[in-house]
This record gives sequence, structure tokens and C-alpha cells, in this order.
Amino acid sequence: MKKLSLYVDGGSRGNPGPSGIGVVIFNEKGQKIKEFDKYIGIATNNIAEYTAVIYGLQEALMEKADAIELNIDSDLVVQQLKGGYRVKNPNIRPLFEQALHLISGFKKVDIKHIPREDNHEADRLVNKAINLGGLL
Repeated sequence: MKKLSLYVDGGSRGNPGPSGIGVVIFNEKGQKIKEFDKYIGIATNNIAEYTAVIYGLQEALMEKADAIELNIDSDLVVQQLKGGYRVKNPNIRPLFEQALHLISGFKKVDIKHIPREDNHEADRLVNKAINLGGLL
């Protein structure tokens, strides 16, 4: 079974405001195998967080992972994906449903809420994306 660890983050400057995502993927040995950032335009923090989750899950599926550890610093997103909180915002619902659909493509999924300071690499990529996106 191929297991990957994903660290995902999304953020906006202003809420809504210029937004970006960052994803860092590690293999079973703890080696970084991929990282990327993307400017996603004007969005809210929660939309950026979900967009990062979706991109990370898509990358893990393309890497043919069977199992993933999904590390997220947004408690709201973690609780919604685990079924602890309902998704009330109609703008978030399609992203939530897409994330659940992608999650169903793995044999084993462990969704973890991590402190922001443990997600510094993904956060760095978010800021890089927003900084570069603002130059477009």
C-alpha cells in the first residue's frame, strides 16, 4: 500500500481577498516528493482551504496513493470533512462534496488538524502564490 502525507493550506489577504493555496506531499520515508502553490484569485479563507484540499487530494490520486494522511490547520475544514460540523455555506458545499468524492478514492484516509506552526511549508507556499498573483 502506498501512503502519502499531505500538508495543505489556503489563505486570503482580506476575507475575501487575493487568495492562494499551498500543498506539500511526503512519501512514507518522510521525503518531500512534491510541492506547489497556486494563486486562485479573490476568495475567502475557507474557499482557499478547501481548494487546497482538493488540489492535494487530486495530486495524491495521480501519485497512485492508496492511503493518505491529510494535515490541515483549519479546524473548520477538518471538522466538516470528518462529519463533526455541518456545511452551512452554499458557496462551500460544492467544494466540500468534491473533497469527499476525492477522499472516497483512497482505501485509508486519516484527516488531522495540526497547529498552524506545523504547517509552515504549505503556509509559505500560500504567501508565495498570493505575492506572485498580485503581480499579474
